[in-house]
Amino acid sequence: MNLASELKGLWAVARLFAVALMCASVSVAYAADTNAAAASVLRAKHEALQDQLARNQFQKPLVMVSGDTASSVTGDIYAFINTPFVTAGAALNSPVRWCDILMLHLNTKYCRASVGISGNVLQVNMGNKFDQPVGEAYRLDLAYRVVAESPGYLKLMLTADEGPLSTRDYRVVLEAVPLDSGGTFLHFTYSYGYGFAGKLALQAYLATIGRGKVGFTVVGQQSDGQPMHIAGLRGVVERNTMRYYLAIEAFLGALSVAPDQPNSPNLSNARLEKALQDWFTGIERYPRQLHELQRHEYLDMKRKEYL
Repeated sequence: MNLASELKGLWAVARLFAVALMCASVSVAYAADTNAAAASVLRAKHEALQDQLARNQFQKPLVMVSGDTASSVTGDIYAFINTPFVTAGAALNSPVRWCDILMLHLNTKYCRASVGISGNVLQVNMGNKFDQPVGEAYRLDLAYRVVAESPGYLKLMLTADEGPLSTRDYRVVLEAVPLDSGGTFLHFTYSYGYGFAGKLALQAYLATIGRGKVGFTVVGQQSDGQPMHIAGLRGVVERNTMRYYLAIEAFLGALSVAPDQPNSPNLSNARLEKALQDWFTGIERYPRQLHELQRHEYLDMKRKEYL
């Protein structure tokens, strides 16, 4: 009787294991199908944007679009980078490396990656464009999540429910696929929302410090024949979307430099210096939109902040 009961119990366990294994196999297959479909969509986007990637105001294979609603703004960049997907994917799929990327932005004063109860988190402090104590900067906690990862597709998300000055719903999304040419096609999204108080704060910025600043989208022509660029909140999100994308580009470009300490979790001095120099060179290609500091001011500030 006991033997029969034990056999029955073992059979039940075996059935449960088989069901669990089958469910796991179905989940893996579903994830693979989903990743393949998402990769196909992004490759199709690459094909659809061929003309714009080849001829644009940026003088590089890059396309920017932006949009807004009554309570949010979004900036998107599609770009080709001449870095193999294997290299780019491995470098970008790391919370620590995203701190290296975010720190290139002139308004990022501090970034630290840690593991919490709910997963990886990046503590980011955002401030003004000059030297500023970390304690005086606004704190933004970004949850880091790998949405999809496969040999042919990568998708990452950084999100925060709340931000500075009553902003909210921060979303930083990166998608990447390999191309037959050997390079990588990226889709980068930066967006956030705001309530009434947040909108007032943003409008105050646009009426003072941000007055006269513009984005990249051409909305008309000035009397002298020069292009008229979009202003307002879409101008703000376009400038920052470009700054963050150029940080990704500069970070990946710095991988060509041999690290000082190969096993160190921190960005090596040689790679850091190249990334800083390349980021500043990148923004100076678009002075109308992005010039804020002289090169030596930016470099001195960032070297101190990294230390």
